[in-house]
Amino acid sequence: MVVAGTLLVILVAIFGWLVFGRYVLNSTPTWVEQWSLIIVAYVTFLGAAVGIRRGTHLSIDFVREAMPGAVRIPLHLLSDLMMIVFGAFMGWQGWLLVATNVNRIVPLINISESWRAAPVMVCGILIVLFASFDMLARIQRGISRGV
Repeated sequence: MVVAGTLLVILVAIFGWLVFGRYVLNSTPTWVEQWSLIIVAYVTFLGAAVGIRRGTHLSIDFVREAMPGAVRIPLHLLSDLMMIVFGAFMGWQGWLLVATNVNRIVPLINISESWRAAPVMVCGILIVLFASFDMLARIQRGISRGV
């Protein structure tokens, strides 16, 4: 979350520079749009991974919570497993995007296009890790309760 917060501060600062450059210096910095697109991608995907870690991701809780206790645990585990599969797919596809675009250059800022795809890969890896940790913790709690 610290990284995403820092990136948001940087985003505000570069948009401030854009306004200052355009209206005070009469010279619009052309690189702001490209950097802002990259920063927004990082903030979005890192925020999604943090949502998985904190358990604030989108889910349909009312169905699971309406079930008896013995059914809830398998439904939680199924939910965790689905997130792990989704995260693995996301990480894999992100890796393919990174590998495919490594030689392409982003105009105006001269960095590899792979930097745009990297947050997809990182988010997928983090989702797998966080959902796996949640699943293992859920299994351990279930075993300790004798469920």
